[in-house]
Amino acid sequence: MRRSRGLAAALALSLAGTGAVVGLGLVPDAAAVTPPVAFTADPLPTWQPNGVVWALAEAGGTVFAGGTFSAVRPPAGAAGTERQAVNFAALDAATGAPTSCELSFTVASGTATVRALTVSPDKKTLYAGGYFGAVNGTPVSSIAAIDVATCTVKPSFRPAFAATVRAIAVTGDTVYAGGDFLTVAGQPRRRFAAVAAADGALRPFRADADEPGRAVEVTPDGRNVLLGGDFFTLNGTDTHALAVVDAASGALTKAYPGFIETNSVVKDIATDATGFYTANEGTGGGVFDGRIALDLAGFGQRWRDTCLGATQAVLPYRNVLYSASHAHDCSGVGEFPDGQRHHLLAQPTTSTGKLGWSPDTNDGIGEGIGPRVMAVGAKAGVPYLWLGGEFTTVNGAAQQSLTRFSSTNDTGAPTVPVASAAAFKSGEVQVRWRTSLDLDDSALTYRIHRNGSATPVGTVTADSLFFKRPQASWTDTTAQAGQTYTYRVTATDAAGNTSAQSAPVTVTVPVTADAYPSRVRADGAQLYWRYDDAVLPYAADSSAGGNEAGVHQGGPALRQSPGAVGGASTAIGFNGTDAHVYGDRRQTVGGTYSIETWFRTGTTQGGKLVGFGNQQAGGSSRYDKHVYMTDDGRLVYGVYTGATRTITTAAAYNDDKWHHVVAAQGPGGMALYVDGVLKGTLDVTTHEDFAGYWRTGFDGLGGWPDRPGSEHWAGRLDETAIYPGVLTAAQVKDHFTLASAPADSVVTLTAAEDTYANAGAPAANYGTSGSLAVRGTPLYTSYLRFELPAAPAGKVLKSAALSVKTSTMAGAGTTDAVSVVPVTGAWSEAGTSYNSRPATGSPALGSFPGIPDGSAVHTAGLNAAALAGALGGPYGLALTAAGTDALWLWSSEAAANEGTPQLRLTFGAP
Repeated sequence: MRRSRGLAAALALSLAGTGAVVGLGLVPDAAAVTPPVAFTADPLPTWQPNGVVWALAEAGGTVFAGGTFSAVRPPAGAAGTERQAVNFAALDAATGAPTSCELSFTVASGTATVRALTVSPDKKTLYAGGYFGAVNGTPVSSIAAIDVATCTVKPSFRPAFAATVRAIAVTGDTVYAGGDFLTVAGQPRRRFAAVAAADGALRPFRADADEPGRAVEVTPDGRNVLLGGDFFTLNGTDTHALAVVDAASGALTKAYPGFIETNSVVKDIATDATGFYTANEGTGGGVFDGRIALDLAGFGQRWRDTCLGATQAVLPYRNVLYSASHAHDCSGVGEFPDGQRHHLLAQPTTSTGKLGWSPDTNDGIGEGIGPRVMAVGAKAGVPYLWLGGEFTTVNGAAQQSLTRFSSTNDTGAPTVPVASAAAFKSGEVQVRWRTSLDLDDSALTYRIHRNGSATPVGTVTADSLFFKRPQASWTDTTAQAGQTYTYRVTATDAAGNTSAQSAPVTVTVPVTADAYPSRVRADGAQLYWRYDDAVLPYAADSSAGGNEAGVHQGGPALRQSPGAVGGASTAIGFNGTDAHVYGDRRQTVGGTYSIETWFRTGTTQGGKLVGFGNQQAGGSSRYDKHVYMTDDGRLVYGVYTGATRTITTAAAYNDDKWHHVVAAQGPGGMALYVDGVLKGTLDVTTHEDFAGYWRTGFDGLGGWPDRPGSEHWAGRLDETAIYPGVLTAAQVKDHFTLASAPADSVVTLTAAEDTYANAGAPAANYGTSGSLAVRGTPLYTSYLRFELPAAPAGKVLKSAALSVKTSTMAGAGTTDAVSVVPVTGAWSEAGTSYNSRPATGSPALGSFPGIPDGSAVHTAGLNAAALAGALGGPYGLALTAAGTDALWLWSSEAAANEGTPQLRLTFGAP
């Protein structure tokens, strides 16, 4: 394999803040990726082979690639034509294009391949290993030395390896090799050997293994050699897949019996100044596929990453361990569960926790492994991370076998946040969003924009990874009762790359608290899915601060009406075949909790309503703390204690009506409530303890009593909440009762007529203009007419608000206060001019205290009592000012109805 890639000087990296990486200055800092990551995730144009790349090395700004291929071609869309490249290519580290160095590695029979490339410490000689018999026609035997300056074979280096060489490490005078061979120069050397760097003369070094060697590294002090492979014994001693031997003799320094699973092997070893790291691959069940970090002092384990997915290569660089694999299950280290493959990961060299660097490839050709080898090549002081393997795409775009990532010029913007907003009480709006994905930045800055303003009203910094995109939220405490606001959110990375704005979300602030959600929040819900979301795949969490959002799976039906709770709240619909929602935060659940949801179905196939499982998508292998319905409509609440323990209702609830269920467990045991009434208890205080995710609409039910015909729920759910405590019987009854309490209703009216009067053109009519204007001197006055509805039965007008939008012209805002006054005289849009303008009354109904420049929506609260007497008929308003700074607004005739003046009326119980 490659020589030691540790830096002589350890680089200190700042883990705080969102600025660029801070290093010790041998090369320029990475361009504003989240520390300690040193490379962007933006692949650079790179020439690509037509086969598999097995090996990479670098010297003097040139990257050498070896493998099993016959040609290289330009990246997609680039100039140039395909060139012959027989199992070897030399490329410019900075441009990714081939250099003038061309070598052909061939064999008389069979398929030639280059499996190892390593450069001598002085960067003058490139050593290549594999299965080949000649290089540019010069006879060799599966290993060769190449003069870097002249790109020619060194004929003086002629060791004879009798089979494939898979790994090489080099010191100033010795070349160490591992592979399939049993002899070297006719002498017994089983799978590992050492030869002189100058002429290939066999060294006395003996480290004989019973199975192939795949990895060789020399410790930084030169005293020991680290060996990895398939072997079970080395020099007759039990040590599976990993061993440390004396650099001179090959005698065992450290054996590792039972350290790595017997059906796993070591594919790569890399070192830095303090440790060494192994890449491991397993076959079959119970394998070890991850990475191990070991300390050079004593050679003991530092940490073990048990992610499943055949790790092929490891590369420590600036205190970060980059790895190539197809990791698909990292639940063993508290990260993502079994599912999609992820081929590139990064983590600190001190722990298993993943960092925010996750470009990706596909599995590709050959064995379908994806990436197989990594190396850093630098030119003009800029380092590049090179990746080789058998992939055919990088970040979803076509690119075969080779790609590279720069340490500068991060250009990838975060994905667009998926936002929503909700208001549960007067004077407060909760804006929340699913955090964005940025492949090389975990810490992102989110800016919240209100009513179209270019200036954000709030800023939040939040972390996210490809497998952990938790909800972030911000509370607008300046929101006024009865007013409607629109919010959009952007995400910006450390380099300043900014996403597009989220889709706008609109919310009306209630005049009085919304009874049901306010009580759920007050009673301590830490997860609260109201299912009012308008877009997939984000289920917002409306709890007071839990940020326990959900993710839609299988495309459930959104905004199903009517919901279980009065007002505008909606429900979610599940099709009974593949739709569900899972929580995006992996957690463990204590011994005290409550599960609450509303449900409605006419199904006879049953299914799971709510539960806790160890998977996100698909069925879990561990599941309990759940409520499910039997085929005949009865409800079952169960936990697993080594056996299934359940409470089952006698009555059926599949009558296509809304029902309320609460299941709770605590020191007093288990309890199940339906529609506010206790239906059963059980003296059980324990449950299965595992890390997992809250889920609704589907999960496993194998082995549970009265198992329904389908584990998928067919019906609607609403108002799902999880509490870290036990709801009392009184609280359960209260929640059930509040769901039917009358809620406020909001009516939004568009101006039926609008125009303005201009003292400078006293006879002119502006009834068809797309603009409205307000100024005191010389006078502009705008007039608006709304057709007010009658109050709904049993309700009164509680608040009123007028919203207008400034136009896009320069200087459309005003520093003057603008009053909203009643119109007392008769007028029409078509018949109003300055000369015929109607009279206005007093006192003012409301006011705008000045409106800044920039096209945005602005809202003023109005005197609801003054409007209440006019309900059921037309009502006129005028906008007036006393100063000289004009205000320009969109009228109802504006293009695309943008920013039409609107009047919002809130009706509620007296």
